[in-house]
Amino acid sequence: MFRNLLALFLIVPIIEIYLLIKVGGLIGAIPTVFMVVFTAVLGAFLLRKQGFATLGRVQAALARGEVPAIEMLEGALLLIGGALLLTPGFFTDAIGFICLIPPLRRRIIMWALRRGIIATVGPGGGPCGDGHHHDPRTIEGEYWRDRDRNDRG
Repeated sequence: MFRNLLALFLIVPIIEIYLLIKVGGLIGAIPTVFMVVFTAVLGAFLLRKQGFATLGRVQAALARGEVPAIEMLEGALLLIGGALLLTPGFFTDAIGFICLIPPLRRRIIMWALRRGIIATVGPGGGPCGDGHHHDPRTIEGEYWRDRDRNDRG
């Protein structure tokens, strides 16, 4: 894991610098800086719009009594996409924009779930697969304190 992160932190800036130099050589320094700033502003606008849409889906799922698991993962991917869009550069902007496209975002989430990159967890903190793994020592019920019962009447 550490090696992958180290490689990522070394390779991504090299790609970004290479792309900035190439694009700057083609269109000039000022237009390149403008494009980097423009993609950040556009990304922030789209992120806000997608974030509110995802929040609406989370609230709708909660209103139906469903767990908004996919929507929460979409929110996390939106957060990552937003961070990438605010990072100056064309490579991170491309990945960030991919995170903002709902069908691609869902495909990424489903791919990560199938590969086990994102783990599903059951109610007791254990794995959740075909059936839920509940702790057999758990007994559901209600309780109240004697003083609470006396206050009720």
